[in-house]
Amino acid sequence: MGNIVNFQTDLLRTFVSVIDLGAYTKAGEALGRTQPAISLQIRRLEDLVGAPIIKQVGRTLLLTGEGEMLLSYAREMLRLNDEAASYFNRSKIAGVLRVGLPNDYAVSFLQGVITEYTRQHQGISLEIHCGWSAEILDRLRADELDLAVAMVNNERAQYLSRSWIERPIWAAAASSELDIAKGIALASHPEGCAYRARMIQALDAAQIRWRVAYTGSGIGGLQNAVVNGLGVSALTRYTMLPGMRALDDSDGLPPLAEIRVGLFYKHPRLSDAGIRLVNHIIARLDEAGVSGDPVRRPIELDRQ
Repeated sequence: MGNIVNFQTDLLRTFVSVIDLGAYTKAGEALGRTQPAISLQIRRLEDLVGAPIIKQVGRTLLLTGEGEMLLSYAREMLRLNDEAASYFNRSKIAGVLRVGLPNDYAVSFLQGVITEYTRQHQGISLEIHCGWSAEILDRLRADELDLAVAMVNNERAQYLSRSWIERPIWAAAASSELDIAKGIALASHPEGCAYRARMIQALDAAQIRWRVAYTGSGIGGLQNAVVNGLGVSALTRYTMLPGMRALDDSDGLPPLAEIRVGLFYKHPRLSDAGIRLVNHIIARLDEAGVSGDPVRRPIELDRQ
């Protein structure tokens, strides 16, 4: 067997802290080390990798290709390490967890997964904040949330731990009949919703006339609008209800573009309770067969 390279968790923790907190100085403050010590640990990690992992362009820090790859491994290794440490410490899992969930996704499914965890740990107080994905990620960035589920786009891959693909489903009232020639009435969340954008893009590309017949920010109101025949909408498999039917190309509707959804958190900011909740969510996603590798995109950081 050849020489095995061991990636020490303290080096990986420093690396993830620099990425998640956005600066060498902030990582040093979180870890109780000086900025030169943080820089030295990054260099030691680069020696183990055999290539640079962070490069500086002006005052901006960029992840290299090797850095992006290492980051996804580092998050997984620290997640498992910290879960094991929490288990053997026999520490009581308690505290407040602030979770952000998107309006336009399977909030009920995710709430079920999260509340299942809190029932197992009576010492945890749960705060769930629903909003649009961009707003949720801004709140995570500002340390107003501990973890978040949100839509993934190319500009907002920072803090991404896991991601999975959902293909929206056209949904209509079970008794409804469509006449594409007369146009489509839509039930939708307000502008800014990824599902609304997918519907409009698909209909415009197919040159099908449409109008928005119902707009509401809550998933319950949107579901009721579909069941009552006010309009068709784009939903997920988790948000389809009795009284609805799925539509496809046989109904004359074009396919909807897929959406990537991600689990986001700042590892240095998570408590033991938070780490265990992340592991619980990932386990449930794996069981459902939807969890996948994170999208690896360049992340810009400010060196402060």
